[in-house]
Amino acid sequence: MDLIEKIGHSVVHHGKFNNRIFLLKYDANDRQNITRQLNELAMANGYTKIIAKIPAAAQPVFLQDGFTQEAFIPSFYKGQDDVFFMSKFLNDERTAIPAIALSTLTDLLNKAPNGNEASLNSRFELAVAKPEHAAAMSKIFGQVFSTYPFPVTNPEYLKETMQNGSVIYFGVWDQGKLVGVSSAEVDAENKNAEMTDFAVLPDYRGHKLAYFLLELMEEKLKEQQYKTLYTIARLNSPGMNKTFINHGYRFSGLLKNNTNISGQIESMNVYYKTIE
Repeated sequence: MDLIEKIGHSVVHHGKFNNRIFLLKYDANDRQNITRQLNELAMANGYTKIIAKIPAAAQPVFLQDGFTQEAFIPSFYKGQDDVFFMSKFLNDERTAIPAIALSTLTDLLNKAPNGNEASLNSRFELAVAKPEHAAAMSKIFGQVFSTYPFPVTNPEYLKETMQNGSVIYFGVWDQGKLVGVSSAEVDAENKNAEMTDFAVLPDYRGHKLAYFLLELMEEKLKEQQYKTLYTIARLNSPGMNKTFINHGYRFSGLLKNNTNISGQIESMNVYYKTIE
């Protein structure tokens, strides 16, 4: 898997698996050198994309270095300051436009949200997952995703992220059998959370389980006074996009050829929702 490490005071995720650098946490103390260091790391490893998630105040630094904005999320930091996803493409293949999938997305975005009339079949039970569920969760992730950017098929990784408080996992059970999972990667300091890792066993699709998992996730995060919820959803998964659109999330940009998931590099859509 790709590495998570520090460059100066900032945190990056990089490696050949995604063939990119992702600046996960920018620190203003690195303003003078951050783009140079990212460029050098990319050059040394032959990476084909650099993507940076940065506050608005840092955007001019990245624009000066040839980065372009792919997406944004308003009120990302403590419900106030915005975040921008800035990217630099280092080969032509990485800039290719997924035209057919974008046409499908256009159709989805032009339809009115629906789903409020849906109800969960009484055979299913939703709850926050616990460490004792990690082994069953990892098996579901392994069945649904042939590849994934993080080691979610490793039960110890799931337990570690639960215990350190960085991720809250959710599950749906059918008469005691775990059949679907999701997670919220939480930033407690800045009161935002990424709604991610949705995986439902193939035999259970069609029951809108992802829709109801997302409903529970929102309920729990609202109780903890989170301000901004967002997701980075696969462009090639119209069903997941529809789930977020039907929950009132707003589309705010496309991350082109960004993430190795289900066996290939895919483009990802950014959606967000502000909690009142």
